[in-house]
Amino acid sequence: MTTCDSASPSRHSLERLPWLFSPAVDLATFGGSALVALAMLPLGAALGFLHDETPGWTWVATILLIDVAHVYATGFRVYFDGNELRRRPWLYGLTPVLAFAIGGAIYSESVTLFWSVLAYLAVFHFIRQQYGWVALYRSREHDSERTGWWIDASAIYLATLYPLIHWHAHLPRHFWWFAEGDFIQVPEVAATIVMPIYWLSILTYAARSLHRGFRDGAWNPGKDIVVLTTAVCWYVGIITFNSDYAFTVTNVIIHGVPYMVLIYWYRWCRIAESSDSATDQASTHPSRPTSRWQTNTGRVALFLGVVWILAYAEEMLWDFGIWQERGWLFAWMPPGFADSAGETLAEASVWLAPALAVPQITHYVLDGFLWRRRQRASS
Repeated sequence: MTTCDSASPSRHSLERLPWLFSPAVDLATFGGSALVALAMLPLGAALGFLHDETPGWTWVATILLIDVAHVYATGFRVYFDGNELRRRPWLYGLTPVLAFAIGGAIYSESVTLFWSVLAYLAVFHFIRQQYGWVALYRSREHDSERTGWWIDASAIYLATLYPLIHWHAHLPRHFWWFAEGDFIQVPEVAATIVMPIYWLSILTYAARSLHRGFRDGAWNPGKDIVVLTTAVCWYVGIITFNSDYAFTVTNVIIHGVPYMVLIYWYRWCRIAESSDSATDQASTHPSRPTSRWQTNTGRVALFLGVVWILAYAEEMLWDFGIWQERGWLFAWMPPGFADSAGETLAEASVWLAPALAVPQITHYVLDGFLWRRRQRASS
């Protein structure tokens, strides 16, 4: 996790490029997370599970500590911020209530339909988040050219949509989004038709980026990294390989890590920067933190500690009441209590699954409102 100190101003030409946070933070957030994701593939091959199910330690590192945790990071943007809650109480209050009510109604009718609807909500969210990064970088650059928007949007959308269409056209595969059978089969010809459009959009994006860079000096390396890493990770994780492990590491890391960085930056660094700019003395005579939680290390520890504890608690309830697959992770529970809790939760699964899905549905919905142009964190 980055700290606010990473954004200290510099006169270097690199700083004048349209970064969202700072050169170091952007490169680590988007480029670094993708490199880690891709490095997990040869590691998996060396350890013998590249073409297999995700092993337990990888599940903890990616699903629990990144994928589930980043959902709870939304709390620092909304539910742990009294001012933000008071700004739009109806939106923030009704969203989880409606998520539970609608989710419960669907689950009571069909468990398969529930997981399918949830999977497509997640897919939409994942796609839109990648587009959102591109939109933020375009705004940073003040790039309002309409043709450029079409090229950028086509590239980032097809970087995600083509692998998904390929997935839908080649069911069943050795992995799924949430549960087996949550995607609908489409004819293979759909992937065949989209493939040349996909490559054309990527090449057009690259040509425009290089043309603007060499002709006008209008480089936007952050946006280029987002498009490149999205295209590579989604293609490799879904099309090149057909394994749960490969899909998990290439999909989860580049989605969850940047989002947590954004939330952390909004919650602490944006406020710190505003405070510093209002008082010149702050940069010359910085005040000493009055609490360990006011230091960079303390804030990172608080942030990660909260989201990781909440993620662990949620997964424990999922495992006790629904999946019953990872008892090894919750073995510290007294056997009698664990068995009793598991039986009780399993009997209440008709409402437990919709209730446990509320945080992620709320995250999907609110994310569509939180980062609109007039209120973005990096504005």
